[in-house]
Amino acid sequence: MKKYQTLLYYCYSHIGHAEQFAADHLEFCKSLGLVGRIIVADEGLNGTVSGTWQSCCAYMDAIHADPRFAHTDFKIDEVDEPSFIKMHCRYKPEIVHSGLRDPKVIDPTKETGKHLEPQEFLEMKDREDVVVLDVRSNYEHNVGRFKNAVTLDIENFREFPEKINELAQYKDKKILTYCTGGIKCEKASALLLKEGFKDVYQLHGGIIKYGKEVGGEDFEGKCYVFDNRVTVDVNHVNPTVVSTCLNCGTTSSRMINCANPECNEHFTQCEACGWKMEGCCSDTCMQHPRKRPYDGTGYYVKVPQPINIDKISKRKRKEISASSTVNS
Repeated sequence: MKKYQTLLYYCYSHIGHAEQFAADHLEFCKSLGLVGRIIVADEGLNGTVSGTWQSCCAYMDAIHADPRFAHTDFKIDEVDEPSFIKMHCRYKPEIVHSGLRDPKVIDPTKETGKHLEPQEFLEMKDREDVVVLDVRSNYEHNVGRFKNAVTLDIENFREFPEKINELAQYKDKKILTYCTGGIKCEKASALLLKEGFKDVYQLHGGIIKYGKEVGGEDFEGKCYVFDNRVTVDVNHVNPTVVSTCLNCGTTSSRMINCANPECNEHFTQCEACGWKMEGCCSDTCMQHPRKRPYDGTGYYVKVPQPINIDKISKRKRKEISASSTVNS
């Protein structure tokens, strides 16, 4: 057993006074010695945290002891060192930005696609009446995706609603959606159902759980993750590499962020080009005055900001006021 663990999880469940919960939860995580990134919204939690296995066990016990989050499914990775450097816990309007003008038109606690366990997904994915749909962003599916999956040209999940019309040709098929840990599929499948797709499924626990439970068969490349590991292996059955270096075109599964913070592009870059380009995607970014020092990883720590509850509350009051004015 390795000394540290990384936990990936989400839970759709209403949180009253979510802004205060975020502030209190940050202090709780720090008291356990955890590092990571958690998003708190009125609709639930979305997090990845890392620490000693004792701290992670204590955290999971605390989450499961809260009736609101008792059904939370944790994906657990054993790691050599913590996958983050700082602890962030922020309040946001949604735990995954849906891109909808009114996010409340869907409710993942009431209607989503049928959940498929990894073995069920494996058994269904190659049927003729099935379409496997990747609901993640370009930089994620460029480094790894299921064999023969349909991918969308999106830079962020909030663009997903705009792309649904492109999927109309598959309305008579079974749609099997997947993402990293399952959270995006909750909203993607709900949106597909709302738009008239009748037979919608989602991979429960996402790519990460699929890799752990059935060996990741037919997942090509690596899985992008939102911590300092950047990508992780999934396929232990028939692994392959599908991504190529942006700069020289050689096959590589190495993902980084551009060293120019004003670009911050997620892209594939081989190790040789990484050092040659100083972690930048282009000569222009290499010349940028704010270019960050490159240490060979291409991962840069965000500076945590304190949670300003008053500011958030004022914003919410303005949103409520604006909504009331429109509806009056």
